[in-house]
Amino acid sequence: MDSESYRSVSLRATRRADRNSTQSHIDKDVESGPFSPLVRTPQDYPSKIVWKKGFIRLVLVAGILWMLIILTVLMFHVWSCQTSITFLSAICNREGKFMLVLNSLGFKPKPLHRCTIPVVDDPDSVVIPEKRTPDKFVENLSYILEDDDPSNSGSQPLFGGHESWAQREESFKLNSTKKVHCGFIRNGGAEMEPADVKYVKKCRFVVASGIFDGYDTPHQPTNISRRSQKLFCFLMAVDQQSLDFIKENVTVRDDGRGGKWVGLWRLVLLKTPPYDEPRRNGKVPKILTHRLYPQAEYSIWIDGKMELIVDPLLMLERYLWRDKNTFAIARHKHHQSIYEEADANKRRKRYARPLIDLHVKIYFYEGMEPWSAKKDTVSDVPEGAIIIREHTALNNLFSCLWFNEVNLFTPRDQLSFGYVVYRLGSAFKFFMFPNCEYNSLFVLHSHTREHSSPVEWVKSLDEFKRNSTGLKESREHHRQAEKHGSTRKRKHQNHVTFVYVG
Repeated sequence: MDSESYRSVSLRATRRADRNSTQSHIDKDVESGPFSPLVRTPQDYPSKIVWKKGFIRLVLVAGILWMLIILTVLMFHVWSCQTSITFLSAICNREGKFMLVLNSLGFKPKPLHRCTIPVVDDPDSVVIPEKRTPDKFVENLSYILEDDDPSNSGSQPLFGGHESWAQREESFKLNSTKKVHCGFIRNGGAEMEPADVKYVKKCRFVVASGIFDGYDTPHQPTNISRRSQKLFCFLMAVDQQSLDFIKENVTVRDDGRGGKWVGLWRLVLLKTPPYDEPRRNGKVPKILTHRLYPQAEYSIWIDGKMELIVDPLLMLERYLWRDKNTFAIARHKHHQSIYEEADANKRRKRYARPLIDLHVKIYFYEGMEPWSAKKDTVSDVPEGAIIIREHTALNNLFSCLWFNEVNLFTPRDQLSFGYVVYRLGSAFKFFMFPNCEYNSLFVLHSHTREHSSPVEWVKSLDEFKRNSTGLKESREHHRQAEKHGSTRKRKHQNHVTFVYVG
């Protein structure tokens, strides 16, 4: 009896344990998630496994589809950057929202700001070419020196002259002998002191710079070898306001022969600035270096706010002589199309928006297409703060035409550079070096103050037509379009008249 009673109690305990175990499994299934049934039996386990595998597959497929979408978008973006379709190429705007999103996701690598410049180790080892580069397309270049506009009698001649539309069109045609407008119309301004005229006649190698309106002081070049100090003339063009400002803030040495010096820089005073706007005055020594210093065979231009940190002889060897180039300029870090650059100038309020719009509209009308990989040039937009050139006849012609565009339209010379390249075609060869090398050539200093003029804040062309605000961009507010007789060019008449009406 005792054994049977013990066996009965043991069986009841075993059954109770089995029921408790089964109930615990059910409770766990109920707590397994929102998609689980209220009561799940052991027969439901295979469906749970299938559900988990299906969910994992769904996640993997969704991830693969997402990666394919991103890859497709990136491939479309790369294609759109190469197309000539304006709407699609606008996606390539490096400051647009699309590019900002790519930057934030890490899909667009950022270019190097600075990189090593492959220069030779010793300036003394540089061999200067014995012969100049021969002139091919243009052999004899001369300049118009008289302002022949009959309506200008009794008033001061204009520095850039009165170039007609017909003369402008003819200037782009290459002939062995050419005569073009190139600034420096007699009595038009920008005259140098006699002592400076005498000094620059001996300068074959020039490092040129300029300061106008007193918003910089000269920054001394560093790492300059003794050979380069003897070989190069360091010439800083200034107006009277800048000369007075420099004298108040740094030491200016007088050599007793009419020369004024700040370290290596000889200050070259330009009397009677040709323009009322300092930004345009700065284009004279920058673009017309060959006219300001006519005896120079090679020149390096550097903006006044920069400190040159590479020996100029090494720069000539690297950018000109090594690969037999005659003109070198850096490519822009962000933009390749002048239309991108124009939009950036308007966003950053670098100049009057309506004038920039008219500037690029005329270029578009004259056939200037947005940059694409189909073009022969690396970019249509340079970094104009450093220009390295041999003063060949063709390069001098290019500089004249470049300046004429700046004189005629806005002083944003980065917009005009690509247009003149386009008009001269394959005849004009130049080396556009990487932007990271450009940033390694100098140390950038801040302006002593921000430059601004009333014309930069113009919001509509009506302000020019009314002239009720006294806005004057320059003393060169000529009405060239009124003289023009060509039907095709009359479409530009209002553009140019509005820009220069005073």
